[in-house]
Amino acid sequence: MEPVADLAVESARPTQRSIAWQPILTLVGTIVLTIGLAFVPFDASRFGAYGYGMLFVLTLLSSATVILPSPALAAALLASKTLNPVLVGLVSGLPAGLGESTGYAAGYGGKELAHLRERPLGRRIERYVQGWGLLTVFILAAIPTPLIDLAGIAAGALGLGFWRFEAACIAGKTVRFLAVAFLGHALHNRGWF
Repeated sequence: MEPVADLAVESARPTQRSIAWQPILTLVGTIVLTIGLAFVPFDASRFGAYGYGMLFVLTLLSSATVILPSPALAAALLASKTLNPVLVGLVSGLPAGLGESTGYAAGYGGKELAHLRERPLGRRIERYVQGWGLLTVFILAAIPTPLIDLAGIAAGALGLGFWRFEAACIAGKTVRFLAVAFLGHALHNRGWF
């Protein structure tokens, strides 16, 4: 009889909540990479209009693939030292938002939905996208974490309109990159890098 009683007591104990380390490590890695690259001598103005094109392609590629941490923020920070910060923010935000279509496509195809629902964080993001829709996509796109990937999968799986998803994602990414570009421009003008 004792083993059954022990099992009942064990099952009544609260389970520990696990910490989602991937978003935290990605954020820390992105910050470290951005700060490290800020001290690399690079003059984007040497490339003229091609500097914006290179920034566009780099941002598109880093948003469409899983690169941890993403070099796109560091590239925008560096480019803003010599290029127009408004254009840097706009040229970076558009491809960053377009690159997130890969997560949407994976969710729309249903391929990644089961993996999303296996994790508590994935289920939570799915509930937020279901309840708040475009606002969730916008907010998660504006902050530098991989949570937008989960929101993209959820948005595709839930049938949120593709162009609506893209509009919210591009808007959020543009806000993020404008903030980074103006920060980089201000730091450069103060002689900090």
